[in-house]
Amino acid sequence: MSTPETAPAAAPTTGGYQLQGTLLEACTCDVLCPCWIGEDPDGGTCQSIMAYHLDSGTINGVDVSGLTLATVVFIPGNVLAGNWTQAVFVDDRATPEQEQALLAAFGGALGGPLGDLAQLVGERVAIARAPISHEIEEGKGTIRIGDDVAVAEMEPYRGPDGSVTTLNNSIFSTVPGSPAWVGRSSRFAVKLPEHGWTFEVEGRNAIQSDWAIDYRGNGA
Repeated sequence: MSTPETAPAAAPTTGGYQLQGTLLEACTCDVLCPCWIGEDPDGGTCQSIMAYHLDSGTINGVDVSGLTLATVVFIPGNVLAGNWTQAVFVDDRATPEQEQALLAAFGGALGGPLGDLAQLVGERVAIARAPISHEIEEGKGTIRIGDDVAVAEMEPYRGPDGSVTTLNNSIFSTVPGSPAWVGRSSRFAVKLPEHGWTFEVEGRNAIQSDWAIDYRGNGA
């Protein structure tokens, strides 16, 4: 892993990104995570994993289709107050050019919706390449980073007609502009003792989404 660093503020550039894929997210809050509606997290803090798989997409013209970027995050209080601590994991199949493109977009350097989200990060304690498994089968999602860095297994809630329970127009979202599916994790575990993050929980909040962002740069 790289040396710790303070997350840079988003800087406007002429670059943009067009991305489409799936999100798998789990956290230590009860269902539904209060962070999504701007309330303080259960227990006062929230630890989460967010994994973005890109079915298709380009960043500044670089094709990043088929890759996954995941983060493990500690949120010390209200989600909107920021000051998150974050460890970033880049798909080990990415080329150096693809890795830099992913870090630029999701790290906030290109601005846009991902830049707004990245501004909530106060400190990025690690950036590492790792094998990332991101699977969805019959609605159930599984995310795994490395052999035992992090794992989450989840399934969305469903309504009487079988459709997934959907969250729209929340004050906070990790998939800006796209609906999120409310779910529950059967298991969520993180093993990052070097950052004081070692835990395993069951039956906590989970979020899934089919998401898309089309940001053309320069405020577009």
